[in-house]
Amino acid sequence: MAEKKTGNKNYWAENIQVLEGLEPVRKRPWMYIGSTDERGLHHLVWEIVDNSIDEAMAGYCDHITVTFGKDGSCMVEDDGRWIPVEKHAKTGKSTLETILTVLHAGWKFGWGGYKVSGGLHGVGASVVNALSTKLEAWVHRDGKEYYQSFSVGVSDGDIKEVGKSTKTGTIIKFYPDASIFKITTNFDYKTILDRMRQQAYLTKGITLTLNDERNDSNYKFYFEGWVKSYVNFLNKNENTLWNVFYTEKEKNDIMVEISLQYNRDFSANIISFVNNIHTPEGGTHLTGMRTGLTRTINKYARDKGILKEKDQNLTNEDVVEGIVIVLSVKVIDPQFEGQTKAKLGTPEARGAVDSAFSEKFMEFLEENPASAKQICEKVNLAAKARLAARAARDTVIRKGALEGMTLPGKLADCSSKDPANSELYIVEGDSAGGSAKQGRDRETQAILPLRGKILNTEQARIDKIFANEQIKNLIIALGTSIGETFDISKLRYHRIVIMTDADVDGAHIRTLLLTFFFRYLKDVITGGFLYIAQPPLYKLTKGKQSWYVYNEEQKMEIVEHEGIIGDNIQRYKGLGEMNPEQLWETTMDPQERKMYKVGIVDAQKADEMFKILMGGEVFPRRKFIQSRAKSVKNLDV
Repeated sequence: MAEKKTGNKNYWAENIQVLEGLEPVRKRPWMYIGSTDERGLHHLVWEIVDNSIDEAMAGYCDHITVTFGKDGSCMVEDDGRWIPVEKHAKTGKSTLETILTVLHAGWKFGWGGYKVSGGLHGVGASVVNALSTKLEAWVHRDGKEYYQSFSVGVSDGDIKEVGKSTKTGTIIKFYPDASIFKITTNFDYKTILDRMRQQAYLTKGITLTLNDERNDSNYKFYFEGWVKSYVNFLNKNENTLWNVFYTEKEKNDIMVEISLQYNRDFSANIISFVNNIHTPEGGTHLTGMRTGLTRTINKYARDKGILKEKDQNLTNEDVVEGIVIVLSVKVIDPQFEGQTKAKLGTPEARGAVDSAFSEKFMEFLEENPASAKQICEKVNLAAKARLAARAARDTVIRKGALEGMTLPGKLADCSSKDPANSELYIVEGDSAGGSAKQGRDRETQAILPLRGKILNTEQARIDKIFANEQIKNLIIALGTSIGETFDISKLRYHRIVIMTDADVDGAHIRTLLLTFFFRYLKDVITGGFLYIAQPPLYKLTKGKQSWYVYNEEQKMEIVEHEGIIGDNIQRYKGLGEMNPEQLWETTMDPQERKMYKVGIVDAQKADEMFKILMGGEVFPRRKFIQSRAKSVKNLDV
């Protein structure tokens, strides 16, 4: 366990600098926490926890505990340094009150603060206070315990000494305001658990505990291997090639920590962090790692005679096939691109990561020739597949050019050429396709029927994908291409709708399509262009009146309320059972239809789920199915 530091002569009231007030937070909460839905609610937890994580990264904190109370509260307790309690010279209030009621008042903004910081120490605490009906704070320091409470961001009274204490640290307990978080104020245990596990991997020496008094659940995390353990966790369901590589090195005041391991899969899983902040869009640190990885494997393969032609080079696309990487860097005053901190812009990080990684990874390859051979064989195979895929793609493009970019014969295109007003329905089967073609709005709705189940792209390289007729037709219809030549600006439809039957086969085809989009057309999902249609399960009839219902609960409610008997209940087992008019009014009419918009809330969890459901390893899939078998209702086989 990392040695815990004790004390800092500069950590007093005069070091807490005040920049501006708190009033805007309640008026525009989404500007500070992103949204007021479930994600915004959990952002409150992260704001407080991240302050404690900052203490841990600085070496002053060993334990952080999060507790969800039966009364709807969330309490975060750490054993770090105390928040100063004496009166602040500028505000005339206690420093604790200043931090909790004034925006941009915190240790991070004053002289001598954290060397590296992930949380918005002070900013986050005041935002949480402003968006809570009640917040309570306890500070343990100098053998004493102090307490202060707040209501809707305003102090209930001055800070008080309430007892003796033998420990140091801070406890923050808050109750989210239901008038702000109208959708829910109920904290999701699994969401918080996953984030705390991630932070435990990234923070050396920290023990993180999550208690849920609502259902007597508790979990504790402590990892000796840090990001190396994280890679093991991410690869737990994979057929791995060799042991995990790990290195930690400081370069130009940037601490670089990298761990990686290959598996026999085809997709890459690369996760990067800056000061424990996830950077899903990468940045300069990730560019440095990619550059170092590609150059190092090329040099090793050429030195060993594996790459024989002088002009033959492996690309980054080749060397990341089947790789799992966790990259964590600690940067003083990092420069992020945009407000979301999704991408690092600090120029120095590129060279620091490249240098720190390349040297150690070359040593690993030299010292582990068997592992190095496996890697080279895998990346060479990936390079051959890439070249074959390029030839297949060029054939598709060349054929399209010769035929005047003829669209697939199965596609019934819409008249509109404006992508913003155009929709593509990907329909299961010719029968449903026929009904959809007859029932659609020909001006704005295009129909592409699929015959049977498409290729499982989770278990196929890109050359096999281009050889698959169903996927090839879909790629041509969309207009974006995939891989190296993918261009989202050429997307021909800005609403792509997966429309399959409401049975097991339909669910399987839908999952195959989602796998393809997630692996090869992710920008279509993140751009908000992908949807899932919701056809009805039943048509209920009584006299001249009829109802379309979409689930069993809705059916039972109407049946009981209207006194409908069995002969007047029609179960739709396939879209092909609907005539064109029914398909239009239930599933395709923009005024009446129901659709789910596909998004990516957590790319890591999505990646894991696709690997479990569609990957080559049978045991994780069997375990997943068995654990959920009892919860399946009304299964049509």
